[in-house]
Amino acid sequence: MADEKENGKEGELELDKSGKKKKMMIIIIAVVVLLGGGVGAYFFFMSGGDSSEAQLAAALDSSNGETTAVKAASGAKLGSALYVPMPRPFRFNVPGAARDRFVEIRVQLLVRGGNNEENAKMHIPLIESTLLGIFSQANADDLATSAGKTSLKQQSLAAVQKIMTDVEGDKTVEKVLFTGFVMQ
Repeated sequence: MADEKENGKEGELELDKSGKKKKMMIIIIAVVVLLGGGVGAYFFFMSGGDSSEAQLAAALDSSNGETTAVKAASGAKLGSALYVPMPRPFRFNVPGAARDRFVEIRVQLLVRGGNNEENAKMHIPLIESTLLGIFSQANADDLATSAGKTSLKQQSLAAVQKIMTDVEGDKTVEKVLFTGFVMQ
């Protein structure tokens, strides 16, 4: 009888060992699949950027000169985009047909190249003053529409580029971006 108990325990131990082996194999396979998926995703996302940059360069080279002329006229240089945030949001009241509205706009400037970034940072008070002048001319009824916001961005860009050209001799700023827009 003792032999049967020992044989029974050995049988259970063998079952436990094979069950542990199966669990361990499942865990190993799951880890390998996850790591493989992560590596695959990394290469997929990282290899996509190189081809788009090459396509952009090829498009600029193969254009009829119009894109190059626009880039040269705007003073923008090819390079990585850098964003210069305005230190404070712009808060102001605008008149409307029915009632006056309170507006808050958060602004960032898109520049290309380290020199343009430094120039924009150095002249932030001048840029803020220019933008505040443009924003103060706005109308609540216009700002309620998408076209009105787009028009305000274009006016802001033109004014900032003009003032930067006067001060630095270069437009410096490629775009004025509204990263937050609240109207109450």
